[in-house]
Amino acid sequence: MLRRLLIENVAVVETAELTFEGGLSVLSGETGAGKSIIIDALGAILGGRVSRDLIRTGQSRACVTALFDDLSPAARETAAELGLSGDGELLLSREIHADGRNLCRINGKPATLPMLRALGRRLVSIYGQHDGMHLLDEQQHIDYLDAFGLPQRELDAYYEKYEALLHLNRRIRALSMSAAEKARRRSLLPLQIDELQKAAVRPGEQEELLALRAQLQNSEKIADGLYEAALLLDGEEGRDGAADLLAQAAKSLSRSARFSAAAEGLESRAKELSILAQDLSASLADLTASLEYAPQKLEETEQRLDRISRLCVKYAVPADGLEEHRAALEVELAALDGLDEDLDGLKADYARQRAALSQAADRLHELREQTAERLSVRIRKELADLDLPGARFVAQIEDLRREGQTRFTKKGTDSVRFLLSANAGEDLKPLAKVASGGELSRIMLAMKNVLSAGEEKITSVFDEVDSGVSGRAASRVGEKLYAIGRGRQVLCVTHLPQISCLADWQYHVRKRTEHGRTFTDVERLDNEGRVREIARMNAGLHVTQATLDGARELLRQAEAYKKERENR
Repeated sequence: MLRRLLIENVAVVETAELTFEGGLSVLSGETGAGKSIIIDALGAILGGRVSRDLIRTGQSRACVTALFDDLSPAARETAAELGLSGDGELLLSREIHADGRNLCRINGKPATLPMLRALGRRLVSIYGQHDGMHLLDEQQHIDYLDAFGLPQRELDAYYEKYEALLHLNRRIRALSMSAAEKARRRSLLPLQIDELQKAAVRPGEQEELLALRAQLQNSEKIADGLYEAALLLDGEEGRDGAADLLAQAAKSLSRSARFSAAAEGLESRAKELSILAQDLSASLADLTASLEYAPQKLEETEQRLDRISRLCVKYAVPADGLEEHRAALEVELAALDGLDEDLDGLKADYARQRAALSQAADRLHELREQTAERLSVRIRKELADLDLPGARFVAQIEDLRREGQTRFTKKGTDSVRFLLSANAGEDLKPLAKVASGGELSRIMLAMKNVLSAGEEKITSVFDEVDSGVSGRAASRVGEKLYAIGRGRQVLCVTHLPQISCLADWQYHVRKRTEHGRTFTDVERLDNEGRVREIARMNAGLHVTQATLDGARELLRQAEAYKKERENR
C-alpha cells in the first residue's frame, strides 16, 4: 500500500507531500492544475520512462520518493530476490537530473531502474486513458485472455518447446548449406555482427534523431514564432501586450464586482485568464532561452541518421529491429560450428519436436476456450454493474492452423479478439467498431477489475477513467471504483462529482501563480472542503448556496449507499 508520496521540482509542482490511506482516494481540481503530473511522478518512482522536460524550469533535478507498506507476498519475494531486507516497508526514491542521470535508491541503498521496475510491477498498477486504446488493438487481446486465466506453467512449457524448435531449425538450415556457402557465411557473419555491435542502435533512437533534426533545422523559424508570440503577450515599448490587457480587464471588473454578482463571476474568469497568460509568457521565455542553433550537432545528427539508414537498407530490417537481427546472426554463427552433426538425425528430431509443439498448442487452445467462456461471463456481469445491462461480450478464439500450413508463434496458433454488442438486439462486432469513448472506459474498468482479481495488496491507479462518462453511468463507475476499493487501495483522478462523493478520501489539486511562477498545491480535504469542491465540480465558477446544498446531498446519498452496501 502506498503510504506517502513526496514530489519535488516535477513540472509545476515545486514540492508536494501526500499521505494516503486504504480504500478509494480521488484527486480532483481544475483542468491543467497538475493532477496527472502526480500520476506521472508515481510512474517515475516505479521505474517508468521519463523525459528531462519533467524537471521544473530553473531547477537542475527532480526527485520523487514513495513509501510502501503492507506488502504483498509477491512484492516481498521480489524484494528478497533483489537482496533487499526490511520490516515490511519499502522506501523508493529517484532523482532525475538535467544531464540525463538517474539516481535511484531503495531503503536508502543505491539501486537501478530495472530494480525499480521489478518492484513497481508488484506494488502499483496504473491505468490511464491511453490504455483504453490498447483494448482496441486485437493483437493484445490474447495477452489479456492469458493474463486472466491461463496457468503460467502452460505458457512457459509451450514457449520452451517453441524456442527449442527454432534453434533446431537454424542448425538444420546451417548444415544444409553447401561447403562454399558455409565458408562464405563463416567469414561474413563476424563482420556483420561487429558492424552492428559498433553501431549500437537503440530502440526508438531513429525517431528521437528525426525529431532532433527537425528542431535543429527549424530552430530559426521556431525562434521567430516564439519571439512574435512573446511580443503579443508581453507587448513592447508604447504598446501593452495581451497579458497586461487581461490584468487591466480583471482590475476594472473588480470595481464592478463589489456591486454585481454577475460581474464577480466575470472578474474571476478574467483573473484566471490573466494568470494563464502570465504562465504562458514564462513558458515562452524558458523555451526561447533553451533554443540554440548548433551546426555541429546538426551535422552529427545527420551522420548518425545516415548510418542507421544504411544499416536498415543493408540488412532489410527497420531501425528498431537491428539489435534483434544481430542476435539472430550470432545464433546462426554458433549453429555453423555443428558441421559434423548428423543432418538426418536432426531432421528426425525436428519432426518429433514439432509434433510435441503441436500438442502443446492443442493444450493452449483448449485452455483458452475454457478461459474465454469464464472471462466473457465475468465481463458481462461487470458491464451490467456499470450501467450496460444489455451488453454482450465474447472472447472469440480461432485456431489458425490449416492442413499443411501450420505456423507456430510465440503464443501458440490461436487468434483472440474481443467482440461486443453494447445494446440489446445488436450483432457482436469488434470493439473498435462499436465502443464509444464512455463505453470503452467502462469496458476497460470491467477488464481491469476482472484481471486484477487476487491483487488485493497492489495499489490500483486510475487516471481519468471517467472519460466520456456522465450521468447515471458516472454513478455506476463511482460505485465500481468504491467496490474495488473495499479490497485494495485505489487512487483515481476524476472530474466527476458522482465519483468524488463516493471516495473515502479526497485531495484537491490547485494551481496558483506567484511572482511570475506557477505552483501546484495538493490538499487533503475535510468534510466541508469536500462540499465546496464537489459544488465547484457541479457548478464551475458560480457556486451558490443551492449548489453547496446539492453537494451535501450527494455526499449524504453516497454515505447511505456505503452503509447499505456494508449491510448486504
